Amino acid sequence: MKIRRTNTRARYYWTAVVLSVFFLFGCQTTPSQRAETDSALFASYPPEVQERLLAGRVEIGDDKDMVRIALGDPDRTRTRVTGQTEETVWIYTRSRPRLSLGLGGARGAGRTTVGTGVGIATGGGTTEQARVIFRNGEVHSVEEAL
Repeated sequence: MKIRRTNTRARYYWTAVVLSVFFLFGCQTTPSQRAETDSALFASYPPEVQERLLAGRVEIGDDKDMVRIALGDPDRTRTRVTGQTEETVWIYTRSRPRLSLGLGGARGAGRTTVGTGVGIATGGGTTEQARVIFRNGEVHSVEEAL
């Protein structure tokens, strides 16, 4: 009888890599996916506006639905009041992934074992990408990080 050995470490390693990649990139949606979510609303916009939104661009005067199609939901929102004016600020950020590599070894009972590990985390911090400022439900200004 022959016993077949499988490399469980390799299986765990590749499973961790695939899940990490899915976690980092699988949750993001594209403008075309967001446009499909509310296709009737998207179809009501003129062709040049549709093209602009699919390219991920917003302009002064766009409403919140248009910004959601172009950029997605904001990562944070703020309300600021100055004098008689109330503004809603949508803040978009980008997470910086952090990659860790490890190598370890052990010797015991006449055997030597070597192991490796790869870790990918989103704990590398965030960078602000853009702020979209609304007044009366329409884009008043867009601030982009350089």
